[in-house]
Amino acid sequence: MSFNTGILRTPDSAFIDLLDYPFEPNYIYLSNPGCIGDGETKLRLHYLDEGDKNSRETILLLHGEPNEGDKNSRETILLLHGEPSWSYLYRHFIPLLKQYRIIAMDLIGFGKSDKPVNKADYTYQRHVDWIKEAIECLNLNNITLFCQDWGSLIGLQLVGTNGIGNRFARVVVGNGGLPTGDQQVSDAFFRWQQFASEQTKMDVGSIIQRAVLREMKPAEIAAYNAPFPDEKFQAGALVFPQLVPTTPDDPSSQYNRDAWENLQTFDKPFLTLFSDSDPITAGAEKFLQMLIPGAKNQAHATIIHAGHFLQEDKPHDIVQHLVKFINDNPLPNYSKL
Repeated sequence: MSFNTGILRTPDSAFIDLLDYPFEPNYIYLSNPGCIGDGETKLRLHYLDEGDKNSRETILLLHGEPNEGDKNSRETILLLHGEPSWSYLYRHFIPLLKQYRIIAMDLIGFGKSDKPVNKADYTYQRHVDWIKEAIECLNLNNITLFCQDWGSLIGLQLVGTNGIGNRFARVVVGNGGLPTGDQQVSDAFFRWQQFASEQTKMDVGSIIQRAVLREMKPAEIAAYNAPFPDEKFQAGALVFPQLVPTTPDDPSSQYNRDAWENLQTFDKPFLTLFSDSDPITAGAEKFLQMLIPGAKNQAHATIIHAGHFLQEDKPHDIVQHLVKFINDNPLPNYSKL
């Protein structure tokens, strides 16, 4: 895969002493045999590997490393972040889920992952393909997906794709969906899309704060800005809103329609955890509950007093629902925790 004008890599110094993020980095190199690279010429994707690595269950905030023996049959919980956040969004989940193996990944263009500098290098399908490659490279199976915002646009398309979709055992969606451009999107999203299209530089920390109800600490806001030393690093964040399918003839609309064909027969456990104060995705949970068979008779919940980034407002509540969902829907031959 070639890129128009190169790739940037945020210096490690930008991430020193981030508040509540004491985690060791791990990297894979996409489109390279074994996902092992020379450190320079291949697209590098960052992930965390935390929690109890010997547990029967695995929490994946984007991947795990079950590369040997029975690791391939363990559960993996895949938590996907969205726009314009990174794995820092899940920092409060990790200690609450320490009984599991926890792996968190940064999408390309975000966090500690590499950042192509040209907006044209980012497409919806490239993002899907990058995550698909990472899942296959790390040979993840029995995945419980937790996805929010763009994490849902990527994750739900994968769940609905033949082959890779078989790797998913359960799905939890918080403030997300899989648009095809055939339905009207919210006015709040159109305003956000228009705002982003007019920017040449994005104050990411301030944007996160506006979509969180609690008052964030200055160090937390700074941590969301850390991946972007200047505007040259922000191509992915600036273009992401424009990649959401909003018309039927959007380049990615048909991919999502195809995914929906499979999602409408997806009978594995499916849960929605939407917040009560997100104008962008409000009401989308009813659509998911109605169309996806696996959502029937599940304990869908509304996360109270939470904004678009519900992980920032109510991490404890979300984790409680997540763990209960896992225990209420054990895999075959697995007893409840």
